[in-house]
Amino acid sequence: MHLQIVFLTGTTLATLLTRSRLVPDRDFLHPMTSVTTCDSALPAPVPVAKRENRFALLFEFKKAVDRRLAIVLGIAAWVLFIGGWHLLAAADFTPEALLPGPVAVVEALWRLLVDNGFGLDIAQSVKRIIISFTIAVAIALPLGVLMGAFPVVESFLNPLVSPFRYLPAPSFVPLLLMWLGTGDGQKIALLVLGVVWFLVTLFMDNTKAVREELVECSRTLGATRGNVLTSVIFPAALPSYLDTARQMLAVSWTYLVIAEIVAATDGIGAMMMRAKRFVRVDDILAGILVIGLLGLAFDLLFRLVHRLCFRHLH
Repeated sequence: MHLQIVFLTGTTLATLLTRSRLVPDRDFLHPMTSVTTCDSALPAPVPVAKRENRFALLFEFKKAVDRRLAIVLGIAAWVLFIGGWHLLAAADFTPEALLPGPVAVVEALWRLLVDNGFGLDIAQSVKRIIISFTIAVAIALPLGVLMGAFPVVESFLNPLVSPFRYLPAPSFVPLLLMWLGTGDGQKIALLVLGVVWFLVTLFMDNTKAVREELVECSRTLGATRGNVLTSVIFPAALPSYLDTARQMLAVSWTYLVIAEIVAATDGIGAMMMRAKRFVRVDDILAGILVIGLLGLAFDLLFRLVHRLCFRHLH
């Protein structure tokens, strides 16, 4: 009796739905037939690559570029830059003395290295960069780690550190000359002031980026604050510290010429100032070229160290 009631109820419901056209009769009775009919009416899917232009596919958002293509694009950029420079220097409206071409700049660099002892100037500049940046990291890293790990330290030091980031380092040149004289001390101090405040803030942000779960887990296992700081937070943020140092080293190179043009007798900046007196634009451009090449070499060195020390991230 109960089965008959259920069957009659289901039949009545199906009839009402069919008559009200909420569900077509054929769909209710033969759902698979309806699906097959709809699918057969649709056109065959067309691959996305065939519908879109290949050139447009290169500009997909956040799509990784093939390594060979990246190398080709990088070489093409330099070819275009050097070619445009050569064409501009060779134009009739460009004074040769004020804008020498790339060949003339390379020849000037060779002459400086062979005849004028430019290698010693390069060595002096590299020495100042290494010493100043080492001092800046030695100051900024402990402060950044403590500020990032302990909010109370950040609340105490950040109001003092933040305003110094907006002070131009060259504005300290008169004071440094009076305090430290015209020797290497003044130049190294200027290079330190140019990057140390940014390093403190960036190291602090790197420390804050360490996952909170790592700290909570270590504290749960009984680690002290010192152990958490030295064995958990610092190793976890070390790859970011190294990458931050690589980026800020480029800023240190930008201050090199400013540090060496004031009462300097050696260094790349001093050579460029001597060339300015005799309107040797090719020598000045050679100095700029050397700074760029040295900066690129240090950048590649940092990348290599990062790759060797943190293989799991590459």
